[in-house]
Amino acid sequence: MGSTASNGSKPRPLGRAQRKWRWPPPRVTAGHTPLLLGASRSTLARYGFCYLMLAFPALLFIVFRIVPIAETLRLSVLNWDLISATKPFVGLDNFRALLQDPNFLLALSNTTTFAAVTVTASVLLALLVALPLARRVRWEGLYQLFYFLPFVAPTVPEAVAWKWICDTRNGLLNYLLSLVGVGPVPWLIEPRATLWAVMIMSVWKTLGYNMVLFIVGLRAIPAEYTEAGLIDGAAGWRLFRHITLPLLMPTVLLITVISTISAYNVFTQVYVLASDIQGSPAGLARVLIYDIFENAFRFYRMGYASAEATIFFVIVLCLTLAQFRVLRSQTE
Repeated sequence: MGSTASNGSKPRPLGRAQRKWRWPPPRVTAGHTPLLLGASRSTLARYGFCYLMLAFPALLFIVFRIVPIAETLRLSVLNWDLISATKPFVGLDNFRALLQDPNFLLALSNTTTFAAVTVTASVLLALLVALPLARRVRWEGLYQLFYFLPFVAPTVPEAVAWKWICDTRNGLLNYLLSLVGVGPVPWLIEPRATLWAVMIMSVWKTLGYNMVLFIVGLRAIPAEYTEAGLIDGAAGWRLFRHITLPLLMPTVLLITVISTISAYNVFTQVYVLASDIQGSPAGLARVLIYDIFENAFRFYRMGYASAEATIFFVIVLCLTLAQFRVLRSQTE
């Protein structure tokens, strides 16, 4: 067959989309400047509006996130007491002192123990609660509200309530333990018991949030995979182990990373439960954020606290990257 030109017919006129996006673009002539790649003014206006709307949150992120991080890194090599005008440069002396500081090592140990226990417990318990609720049982909305309410409630009032619950003589927790023959536990007096009291409260508070994420992840799994597994004879634990869990690993990765970052940032529970009770072991139940707060705003050692915050940042970053590498490899 001959082409259109060979048949002597006129070429078809360009459509609207072809006239709008011509390539190569028209040459620049005197008194005429073409729009970028043929885009109309309304398209450029929409792009400009989008970039303008993104500029404000980006500016806030830079001012309240990037700048404080950069300032913390700068202060970590200085000796500043928050009042003096001079800030002498000390290099890595703050970091060397931290590695020999028993309070910092205790805070690091307590925080790591706290994170390991609370992340493991909150992820496993949230998954156990989410598995039946993901099947759309009766009154599921009420159950979800019951579990999710502690997460949205303010932490300080909850910690005050837990202070009464964990009271050695009149606390509800020791009363429940006495029903099964367990003697009174000095939750807010003995150091390790205080740390466990904070762990229990933290798991209780974050359980609902993790549960909601797991429910969303479970309901996003296509039913075809479950049906195929049932046809092949997989049921119960085998179905969960070989089908549900591998497809749920992206959600597990998300929850694990969020929970780890949140656990290392624990402060309010420790400050309320263990800092101003007579005879409480606030010094022995300290965590990293509490130690940074105390060095910065009680002892006015801003350079020292900044070095501690820098180490804290590096630890959380390394843990997050490690979790991404390990858990993501299981999702592929």
